[in-house]
Amino acid sequence: MNAAGRAPDGSAVAEAMALAVRAGAGVHGTTSPNPPVGAVVLSAAGEVVGVGATRPPGQAHAEVVALAEAGPRARGGTAVVTLEPCAHHGRTPPCALALVEAGIARVVYAHADPNPEAAGGAGALRAAGVRVEHLPTHVEPLRAWLHRARTGRPHVTWKYAASLDGRTAAQDGTSRWISSAEARAEVHALRTTADAIVVGTGTVRADDPRLTARGTGVTRQPLRVVVGTGELPPHARVLDDEAETLHVRTHDPDVVLAELARRGVVDVLLEGGPTLAGAFARAGRVDRVLAYVAPKLLGGGPPVLRDAGVSTITGAVGLVVEQVSMCGPDVRISAVPASAR
Repeated sequence: MNAAGRAPDGSAVAEAMALAVRAGAGVHGTTSPNPPVGAVVLSAAGEVVGVGATRPPGQAHAEVVALAEAGPRARGGTAVVTLEPCAHHGRTPPCALALVEAGIARVVYAHADPNPEAAGGAGALRAAGVRVEHLPTHVEPLRAWLHRARTGRPHVTWKYAASLDGRTAAQDGTSRWISSAEARAEVHALRTTADAIVVGTGTVRADDPRLTARGTGVTRQPLRVVVGTGELPPHARVLDDEAETLHVRTHDPDVVLAELARRGVVDVLLEGGPTLAGAFARAGRVDRVLAYVAPKLLGGGPPVLRDAGVSTITGAVGLVVEQVSMCGPDVRISAVPASAR
């Protein structure tokens, strides 16, 4: 309790939740197949005494990390967590039990756990006499994991850069650079949070991309995935030793995603050309569109998307725009299928 004899008020809890979201974002890309959860422990007086985030698989979950930092100051306090604490024995003991044993009096969480194996933490806490509250909050680092838990499929973000008239390259095939330096830097940061980057064999032959995250502080590389039945050039840069590369010899998005799910992939960045993007869109396997639109007109060259299975305007894939912002001189648009809402 605080000096006035009350538990931390709503503003203190909201600030703690924002801190927990940032903590989870800091480990995004390092925890798969586990979720990148953030947790904050407030003392009985409402002071932040512990902050934690999920560690790599097999290591401590966010709540346990935060409790370790808080120590005895956690007793009688509040735990603020981005995901409902787990209630099952997996590679680590249940976080709900750890919270009870630490003497936590109140737990506030942002998202219920959709995983049937781990869910039930809120009920277990209430049964132990802990006050439990649900504070719905958008937690971007959990987007892909929540999707995977609900559907069994990795989450696919289709990322592309294009001119204002929807071209990914000029008529002569040149495409460097349509987007700005700022947009390219942001994409490299995005790659560090992804588990896999997916392109087609056509992109590898035409552009010879490295498909790696580059920039200051990069410590991990996503899996490079090439889709298609054609052979790869023997000296293609995706075959170097900078990162692991998987060649999936199919054109079926569901086969690709099933193989990636088997490998523990949660978050996929689709960076292929218009044909591969069309195949994923046609199969209903684009879960988010992230577009970088450059203030340029080309008047020709390849379009962003081909053969998405749409033959008439009434068949268009409806999208809901989540966010529009500037990235250098480019417009950054994030949108999700309307059906997902």
